[in-house]
Amino acid sequence: MSQRRILVTAALPYANGHIHLGHLVEYIQTDIWVRFQKLRGQRCIYLCADDTHGTAIMIRARQEGRSEEALIADMRAAHIRDFNGFEIEFDHYGSTHSSTTRELCGQVWSGLLDQDMVVEANVAQLYDPVEKTFLADRFVKGGCPKCGAENQYGDSCDKCFSTYSAMEVRNPKSTLSGATPEMRDAVHKLIRIEKQRVFLEHWTQSGKHLEEEVANYLKGQFLGEPLRDWDVSRPARYFGFEIPGFPNNFWYVWFDAPIGYMGSLGDWCLNTGEKFEDWWARGKPGQDISGNHEIHHFIGKDIMYFHTLFWPGVLKAAGFQLPTRVHIHGFLTVDGEKMSKTKGTFVRAATYLNQLNPSYLRYYYASKLSNGIDDLDLNRDEFVMKVNSDLIGKIVNLASRTARFVETTGLTAKYPDDAGLFQEFSAAGDDIAAAYEHCDYNRAMRTIMALADKANQYVAGAAPWELKKDASRAGQMQQVCTVALNLFRQLVVYLSPVLPSLKKQTEDLLNKPIQHWDETKQPLEGTKVSRFTHMMKRVEPAQMEAMIQDSKQEYQSMSESAPQSAIGNRQSAIATDGPEALAAEPLLAEQISIDDFAKVDLRVARIIEAEYLPDAKKLLKLKVSMGGDVARQVFAGIKSAYEPDQLVGRLVIIVANLAPRQMKFGLSEGMVCAAGAGGTEIYLLSPDSGARPGQRVH
Repeated sequence: MSQRRILVTAALPYANGHIHLGHLVEYIQTDIWVRFQKLRGQRCIYLCADDTHGTAIMIRARQEGRSEEALIADMRAAHIRDFNGFEIEFDHYGSTHSSTTRELCGQVWSGLLDQDMVVEANVAQLYDPVEKTFLADRFVKGGCPKCGAENQYGDSCDKCFSTYSAMEVRNPKSTLSGATPEMRDAVHKLIRIEKQRVFLEHWTQSGKHLEEEVANYLKGQFLGEPLRDWDVSRPARYFGFEIPGFPNNFWYVWFDAPIGYMGSLGDWCLNTGEKFEDWWARGKPGQDISGNHEIHHFIGKDIMYFHTLFWPGVLKAAGFQLPTRVHIHGFLTVDGEKMSKTKGTFVRAATYLNQLNPSYLRYYYASKLSNGIDDLDLNRDEFVMKVNSDLIGKIVNLASRTARFVETTGLTAKYPDDAGLFQEFSAAGDDIAAAYEHCDYNRAMRTIMALADKANQYVAGAAPWELKKDASRAGQMQQVCTVALNLFRQLVVYLSPVLPSLKKQTEDLLNKPIQHWDETKQPLEGTKVSRFTHMMKRVEPAQMEAMIQDSKQEYQSMSESAPQSAIGNRQSAIATDGPEALAAEPLLAEQISIDDFAKVDLRVARIIEAEYLPDAKKLLKLKVSMGGDVARQVFAGIKSAYEPDQLVGRLVIIVANLAPRQMKFGLSEGMVCAAGAGGTEIYLLSPDSGARPGQRVH
């Protein structure tokens, strides 16, 4: 059989949040499949990248007083740490904010224009009046217009899986500010997916690219009516790539995100000297393209429409090779319920790693994953039982009960008679491989554990610990251990895509690398056996509970945080404070009573608007929220130190009961508190994390 060339991608994690256990369902599933293909001798690469563009990144960077580039660089480093912690091994992990992705976006766009797939239309869109930005569908929440489920995102429902426009959501709210969005019009670019209907009907229903369950769902839910045009542009302000020939407008994040798969490939090719076309074939717009390689996407069912209709339609029109297969999985629930921050079941990857071995989760997910789109439940009691019973009791136990008896003698020079066990284990490899190939890991794990039961029955019957007591039976004991450790190694080969750490430990124990799946067909003979060291420890229920409590406390402490100042890094550290500031503004000699202080009503407020004033040398015009519907207009002399864009969303302290003052530019209804000598040395005062607009400063 000739070697396959396989390109594999997982959905790109958004660069605005940390990796959690729900995300890991996909990345672990994909990593297992890739490791399996490599072990079978296939040429397989695993690519991913951070999804970096969009409104949420822009808003967060502004609130934290730093550039979008700095924000996404920090989050990329955190994502890579989490993936490494769970032994998820990418051949390249990139970013959609790369010159390679920008160039490929242009190539795809040019192909779409060539095929008359792009139209221009005046689009009514929801606008956040607090954050002053148009809202992507994923930053709107409300009631599903199809089934009525509450708290659903503005593009799809995770209850009925319908897709829709954010304009259709019932009682919409902005996830950025909580404000009720306004309706505003802007000119947008849209892609006419309906033009690819004939092709998409064939591609989705061919039986080659999707599971039957998914194909039937697409046929019933989407292909029975005209496919809606897909809005792929956003007007400024927006963090992304500007559209050529459409100034101050940017490709929507959902347009450039999948092209990030290509961008990651392009960057990998630059690093390795490989050719892009050898992994992702391309030709002229509209041309049917095929290559001698495969492209596999692994995704969650919430982005099914996008990856099975929009993305293939775009690739076909632009002249790029289509996916060979789209593998779709369900969501993660915990103890039968949706993950919950308040209950502590919304667990970050790093929080898990503080308490538990990553191999436990990799195996548990594998034992639950099939090739369907049903949700996967992490039941805490079952987790403890399955890890202890299967990994410790059945697999590791084989080595721990036998290896120590042959540390000095090693395995026998010739593999002994085992009544056909080794051959039976070897023959099972084809069925296990077929299960891995079709992403039916649950079936693979069941088959492996059934074999492990037989191996343990053999050891229990042969009882090498009893043979050890009789020196005359040392040869028999060595034969028993030779059989047991060979069966153990076969099982580890089959499990190595799931448990790479156990693979490495086994290589060290038996002094023989595991390099290919077919090594299960030939027993080890005469091999030295190293001193046995613990491979895994039993998981205790207390560890699971500690993880949940850590997660709960983590999110309880994450209430509304105060955005950092854009110029916060100019502040001196306490250790280097000098007398200069105090000398410039000495302490007031006149003292006041607590009653005098109580007359000043200091309040926490949030800046919701900030703008320049014509002809004003020092002042900025601010609108601040005091909580609820109460807002004030304030003129602040901070123009020399702050840009308006740096201020929106920031918490400040204001004097709320200062008598209103009529100024040249309007009525000022308070005073924002700041420190500093003036000029560029002005520092707005901010409350600590957790403070809320309207709270009084005591």
